[in-house]
Amino acid sequence: MTVQEKAAVMPQALIDDSMIESMKAKVGAQLRIDHSVNNEIASRIAVTKFAGGIGDINPLWTDTDYAARSPYGGPVAPPSFIIGCFSGIQFGWPGLGSFHSMSHLTFERPVYWEDRVVSSCLYDGFDGPSPSKFAGRTVTDRFVNSYHNQRDELIASIRWNVINFERGSASAKQKSNASGGPVLPHPWQPDELAEIEARVLAEHPRGEEPRYWEDVAGGDVLDTVTKGPIGLTDEIAFVAGGGTPIPRLKAHAASLHDYQSHPAWAFRDPVTNAQEPIYSVHYNLQAARAMSVAFQYDVGFQRQCWQIHQLTHWAGDHAWIRECRAEYRKFVYLSDVVELRGEVTGKRVDADGEHVVDISTAAVNQRGETVMPGSAVIALPSREEDSSPARRRAR
Repeated sequence: MTVQEKAAVMPQALIDDSMIESMKAKVGAQLRIDHSVNNEIASRIAVTKFAGGIGDINPLWTDTDYAARSPYGGPVAPPSFIIGCFSGIQFGWPGLGSFHSMSHLTFERPVYWEDRVVSSCLYDGFDGPSPSKFAGRTVTDRFVNSYHNQRDELIASIRWNVINFERGSASAKQKSNASGGPVLPHPWQPDELAEIEARVLAEHPRGEEPRYWEDVAGGDVLDTVTKGPIGLTDEIAFVAGGGTPIPRLKAHAASLHDYQSHPAWAFRDPVTNAQEPIYSVHYNLQAARAMSVAFQYDVGFQRQCWQIHQLTHWAGDHAWIRECRAEYRKFVYLSDVVELRGEVTGKRVDADGEHVVDISTAAVNQRGETVMPGSAVIALPSREEDSSPARRRAR
């Protein structure tokens, strides 16, 4: 057998009554998350690395002089930075594969440079088991993350779901449908790549120019933000910025001790013979195939960060992202290009007296597939009241 023919093997299990009863007993538990916490302090370097890891060039996150002139009066982190503090953990359901499927984020106040972020995670239960076209049966876990600062003020919260599936059944179905997927990696032509990169370079955040609520109407189209062609370094940059290493990535003895204590966290790469974390499905081809996926793929929370990037890019520095929601419907493979799109669906004055717009969002790949439908509520400044939602939340 050649190196190319070798296959990685991950633990496989079927959902049974004992597994279900074990998980029922955990519902309502505050989970131990120390091994998955990353950026506890929003230092200059931590914020800069995270912004770079999601491809966000807004100087509000990285330029002290620019930020001092902003409604915040100083440099703050992107709203999605909390994902780089703690996103999620590998939890329960031993032997099942899993995919992050949905997140709903609400934002209360900004994270300033040098703020301390304290994270927590509640296991809110599960739905299922349910039959699946992809695998034999699935169960969907529900989690609630909360984030507070050093003054014990709530920064943000995330409700998120994970679909767990019977890996062996999924692998068998993948083999039976192997000819029906896209060509991977995508065969881009030089002129196509030049056009994509020119488009990316032409995208600039609205920045300090306010986008007033009075100037927005239903049907307005948001500025597009483009990601890709997505490469290995894009995934590594996201991980290095604190994005979702579940658990925190380690090397050599430090990782082997973890894998001895938690065998389900790792598998042996048949090409290098090294033990690799399950999380490496996002950059390791053997891991992705062992997860019954044809090619390496992006991270759910990474895609959510792209959605939030587009929202702040369009809304400007005076606005505030009240909430956003997204579902991860299809894989985004390495070599794909994704456009983040949006449209205003309505505007109103909400119960808090803020002037808000409702947004429908979509991430669309080069095959025309919507890989992430979503929505958002954004508070915009108003000319009538000379208001700035960002300044309202400044410390």
